[in-house]
This record gives sequence, structure tokens and C-alpha cells, in this order.
Amino acid sequence: MILDSAWLKGKMAAFQADCDRLGLKVTHQRLEIYRAVVSTEEHPDVTTVHRRVRRRIPTISLDTVYRNLRLLAEHGLVSIVGMSSESARFDGNMAPHHHFVCVKCGLIRDFTGEGADGKIPDAARAYGEPLSVHLEVKGVCAACRDGSKS
Repeated sequence: MILDSAWLKGKMAAFQADCDRLGLKVTHQRLEIYRAVVSTEEHPDVTTVHRRVRRRIPTISLDTVYRNLRLLAEHGLVSIVGMSSESARFDGNMAPHHHFVCVKCGLIRDFTGEGADGKIPDAARAYGEPLSVHLEVKGVCAACRDGSKS
């Protein structure tokens, strides 16, 4: 799903400002990679991002996309989700939220609710200095459950 163009323009302007603040060079490739992640709610993997960016920059390499996604994640501009046995998926929604992951088809969807405020439970502090909180609910999506996905 492509999000509203005015919203996307605002996200891209904020991204450029964040890059300036962080001392990251704003390259054409980096802009297109970021756009490919934030313009969807699908949580794309690096191959999907590469395929989408190649529509606008046909010569971009998979390695360039991968390195830039990792750099953006290191600087908190995107997040990495679904790191268990599958390939890394990237999320441009940096607002506090959680994820539902379908164990059959790999669908990832955002949701908010209890605990989505990003507050770290006090019990977690006994193990060290927590940096973030993330809830990932694994299950079977409605389409897989109902057999409407092939």
C-alpha cells in the first residue's frame, strides 16, 4: 500500500533533516532506498527494496541497498524486524508500535496497543541498560487461516 503523497513528502523532508543532523550524506541512492521502505506498510526485505529502487535507479547494486539499509538502521532512521530464521525486513515506521508476523506467508503488519508506548518494563533493567522495547506476535494471518492465499 502506497501512503499519501503529502505524508511521503513530509517523511522525505524529515529524513533529509535527520541525515544532516546525523552527519550522513544525502545521496540520490539513499533517498530512493529510504523512500522504498517508508512508502509501504509491507516491511520489505533487502531484495524487495532493491527491486523497487531499480525502477528509479536501474544501475543500483544489491550491495549498495544492503549497506545503506544497515546504515539507516544503525542511525535509527529505519528499524530491522523479523530477524529469527528469515532474512531481515525493514520498517520505516519509527513510531512506537508492535508487529504481527504470519508464520505461514511471512506477512508483517504493525499494530499498537498495550505496551506500544515504548516504555521499558522495570524488570528488564535487572539485566542491563535496555535501549528499546519491541513485541513481535507470531501467528497465522486471516488469509492463510481462511485458505485465501495460495
